[in-house]
Amino acid sequence: MRRAGASAYCGRGGGREREGGRAMTGARGKLRRAAAVLLTGVGLAAVGCVTDHPIHEAIAEHRGGVIAVPPPGEVPAELSKVQLPEYVIEPPDVLWIQVATLARVGAETGKDKKDELAGDQLRSLPIQPIQGDHTVRPDGTVYLGVYGSVPVAGYTISQAAQAIREAVARQSAVIGAGIKPESLVVVLDVTQYASKKYYVVLDGGGAGEQVIPFPITGSETVLDALANVYGLPPVASKRNIWVARRCPIPGHPEQILPVDWVGITQHGITATNYQIMPGDRIYVKAQRLVTIDTTLARIISPIERLFGVTLLGASTVNEISGRFTSTTR
Repeated sequence: MRRAGASAYCGRGGGREREGGRAMTGARGKLRRAAAVLLTGVGLAAVGCVTDHPIHEAIAEHRGGVIAVPPPGEVPAELSKVQLPEYVIEPPDVLWIQVATLARVGAETGKDKKDELAGDQLRSLPIQPIQGDHTVRPDGTVYLGVYGSVPVAGYTISQAAQAIREAVARQSAVIGAGIKPESLVVVLDVTQYASKKYYVVLDGGGAGEQVIPFPITGSETVLDALANVYGLPPVASKRNIWVARRCPIPGHPEQILPVDWVGITQHGITATNYQIMPGDRIYVKAQRLVTIDTTLARIISPIERLFGVTLLGASTVNEISGRFTSTTR
């Protein structure tokens, strides 16, 4: 009798547990179906948002036509480079400056100026010599010690040398030493071209964009620029690379130059291997599927967490409820 009672009791308890398990399984199935329908709708919407208006089409619509490669010779490229205009100094360029006086050697000995010992010699300035690297400060000046600061921003190299010569010649120490302005010699050159840059912009496929600046030297091409970042990143699209060139005239549109990456690297075609100009932006867009995947992950991840917490809570409640029922009976 005791065994039969025990068996009957266990049988009733097992039935309740099975009913509870079926109910929980049904609830999970409904939640999964609802989640699948919701995620499918969200995914399709996200795909539509990403693929309907890619950046090239948006620019093409704005310009009223398809972006095409410019005719040969219209834009400087690998085999048709041009010389950049004379360099204009700006902060934070680094200049090598030497200021000296031109003195006649041998004339003071009483010998004839045509004597072979006679000649010109550079001598340092009195009080404090000027020789070495000087960084152009944010206000556009270079500091020359006791001779003060001289504005050089916006000047070419020859104009900056003339400005320094005039500024030093006005100093009382130079005038008191009897140094004439025409005897001053200024040697000036740019040792670090830090103010003129171009930019490589790498699209992260929905995970931000990386901007890497490089100083320009006057002979870089698109291939050189991307070689500085060790080529294309894994998420990059070989079909969506272009150069965005600014326009110095207000109100005029910028210039968008499409890049044939496969043609440049695999076939040696130089038509789109453009010469880089100061201020150029080389944009490398990510693959569309990578952008879609990142967008979907951002949308789906919070929903997965929400459903995971819901299912875990329901499972925990059912388990506790089943144990409590078994214990009371």
